Amino acid sequence: DGSGALEIATTRPETLLGDTAVAVNPNDDRFKHLIGKTLKLPLTDREIPIVGDDYVDIEFGTGAVKITPAHDPNDFQVGLRHNLPQIRVMDDHGVINELGGKYQGLDRYEARKQMVSDLEEQGLLVKVKPHTHNVGTHDRCGTVVEPIISKQWYVKMESLA
Repeated sequence: DGSGALEIATTRPETLLGDTAVAVNPNDDRFKHLIGKTLKLPLTDREIPIVGDDYVDIEFGTGAVKITPAHDPNDFQVGLRHNLPQIRVMDDHGVINELGGKYQGLDRYEARKQMVSDLEEQGLLVKVKPHTHNVGTHDRCGTVVEPIISKQWYVKMESLA
């Protein structure tokens, strides 16, 4: 409604393009009045809802979490609870797809640099600081594995045993 702003930290700004909500803890007095409102997603023309979810740790980070169901397993679960769409913005090679607007065709790391630059240019970047966290990597080549929603197949093995 234009009455304020939320500060949200992320280690993966390139997934912002696939955000479908911002979550706050429903017991957090700082933010519970925002549940049910919407906000404008930076670098896009989309409005997304602010949802209340116990997944958000009141004591961690800013207390507001961007929710990207197609690119994070925890966000996927939050998305299911709140019936959020899944917007997959990267292909299987980590390249921003046609849903990425002007970032389409950029490798995820190139997109990250450009998006951070664009956020800074628009006065939306609060700060950048080092953060140690665990990321999945390919066991042979060490490439960072990008979490994405994909199909799963289930095979009945009983008859083969």
